[in-house]
Amino acid sequence: MTKTIAIGVCVLLAGLCAGQAADNIGHQRHFHRHGRPHETVPADASRFITNRKSGVDLALPKEDDAFVFVVFGDRTGGPADGVSVLADAVRDTNLLEPDLVMTVGDLVQGYNQTEQWMEQAAEYKGIMEQLLCPWFPVAGNHDIYWRGEGPRPVGEHERNYEMYFGPLWYGFKHKNCGFIALFSDEGNPATGEKNFNKPECNVMSPDQLGWLKATLAEFKDLDHVFLFLHHPRWIGGRNYADTWEPVHQVLIEAGNVTAVFGGHIHNMRSDPRDGIEYVALATVGGHQPGTVPQAGYLHQYHVVTVRKGQIALASVPVGEVMDVREITGELNRQTAQLAQMRPAIEGGVTISADGGGGGEVRATVSNPSSRAIEVMLTPDSADNWWTYLPDHSHAVIQPGEDKTFAFRIDRLGGVINERFRPTDLIVAMDYLAAGHRYAIPESRVMVPMQVELSAPGRPQRERVLAVDGQTGHLAVRADLVPARDGALTVECWMRAHKFADRVGLLTKTENSEYGIFVSKGRPTFMVHLNGNYVEVGAKGADLVVGQWYHVAGVFDGSEVRLYVDGRLVEARPGSGTRTKNTLPLMIGADVTGDAGMTSPFDGEIDAVRISESARYTGASFKPLRRPVSDPQTVLLLNFDGLVGPWAYDESGRGAHVLTGAGVQLVEE
Repeated sequence: MTKTIAIGVCVLLAGLCAGQAADNIGHQRHFHRHGRPHETVPADASRFITNRKSGVDLALPKEDDAFVFVVFGDRTGGPADGVSVLADAVRDTNLLEPDLVMTVGDLVQGYNQTEQWMEQAAEYKGIMEQLLCPWFPVAGNHDIYWRGEGPRPVGEHERNYEMYFGPLWYGFKHKNCGFIALFSDEGNPATGEKNFNKPECNVMSPDQLGWLKATLAEFKDLDHVFLFLHHPRWIGGRNYADTWEPVHQVLIEAGNVTAVFGGHIHNMRSDPRDGIEYVALATVGGHQPGTVPQAGYLHQYHVVTVRKGQIALASVPVGEVMDVREITGELNRQTAQLAQMRPAIEGGVTISADGGGGGEVRATVSNPSSRAIEVMLTPDSADNWWTYLPDHSHAVIQPGEDKTFAFRIDRLGGVINERFRPTDLIVAMDYLAAGHRYAIPESRVMVPMQVELSAPGRPQRERVLAVDGQTGHLAVRADLVPARDGALTVECWMRAHKFADRVGLLTKTENSEYGIFVSKGRPTFMVHLNGNYVEVGAKGADLVVGQWYHVAGVFDGSEVRLYVDGRLVEARPGSGTRTKNTLPLMIGADVTGDAGMTSPFDGEIDAVRISESARYTGASFKPLRRPVSDPQTVLLLNFDGLVGPWAYDESGRGAHVLTGAGVQLVEE
């Protein structure tokens, strides 16, 4: 019986694992695994050492001599500063430290005379010589084609290339593998014309083809043979036609040609055929349209891992390799600090009832780090009725210094409707390290806005705020809700659709301030006094899904109390100074340290009121279904209707709240 159960469990686990593999464990890319699992050998005392007992035998990798090489695509055809992309690729490659680097042609801009060609060749070689490993060139049309005054030299730039870079075709061996560089711009054998647009100029000469056959014969006992040329003639088409077919047959006959690499077309492409990997690379600085970067239109290079029975192919975007040794603890700390930092905003905009208005805004960015930062601030809104002067501003801020950016922000008048959107400042920032600039994630800060709204009419049927339990919430700016010490009442009506393990209802808590939670259906109220929370909760009085409740938290200066439906459920002594924060008050969620939302509420909320007084005392009171404003009220949202995108605040203090995704007003 026990054995049967064990077998059943194993089958079940295998099925679960297979199911996870089938859906790629939620990943959106790399569904297909290429190659075979690597061969392993059992662990033995000569290689595996421990003084622990385990029920798991860890297999060890075989000690075969695997190695890695890198292939660069075209450098030319793009802007002159494409050499900086090449330099980035060289820095990346030095972090990987492969055995060698191959290129696939178009090293220089070319299409010029000898003097200009030599300058460009020196520039290219100067960058490539920064590699820690050897590199091997391949000639492309930009490296060979001559343009200029006077008669065209025989072979155009072929002689210059061979004098400066190396032979037009050659081969070498490395770790029982063969590498062959071919020349794909020999031109028309009858006329000498070099024109890759014509099939007759794309035929491999008998001289080169004979050499290739002889070299493949010499390489016949090697584990792998890799070929490199500029033009990917195997893709056929109008230019290449079927000129590659004779060469392909030679490669098949050799029996150990594993892959052929080309460039020229400036986008990645894989066309395996007859057991041979045919691979075209994109660019490392050449002209790049960037049509679909994730589909191979980008600056990149290939990393090839070679084992005796197989190879692995991977593409790495230029500049994406991270320097482990540069990521110090101090860099971690400083960049994280910058990511949390927000500009200090002064001023703001005032909007009248017709939607028009404006104002001056000053945003001050400080640099607390030990390196300079480059900052750009850009006003932005989905509402195109705004105008900005200037439309962006940037500066380099030295360590310990700050910079104030000033903007004039205006909006045309007309009408306030549901299309009205506020203005944000987008903050883009780079941390300028010694060898790299680290991009800090962009942040957005809403420009302070004072709006003059007319109250919506009271509806015939009661309306309430519905939040979706995912992203829906309202955020009331910190400067619009009470910050003074002293008595406080936080209250609302609520009806839940469901309760999660942690649910914020009305919160401003982040090791500070106050909040009401209804986690697992159990209401609690907390106030942060003298550095600690005083919390009261309804033990054993869980709320029921689908039922309306009035929940109120009260602090009177000496006691913290929680009421549910007007009944006191718990009170605790509490006094002292309330710990302040500058975070928004969240309605329908909890607040995070970066002013985001978490722990959302799923259901309806109504009659949200915040008061600078202890409204309720004693054991019970009768809660109002529709409260009214008085001098102690600092926020009152009865959700009668929206004015444009705002929920109207009836306190008279203008704390109108912007609505967004995941919330709507519905009839009760």
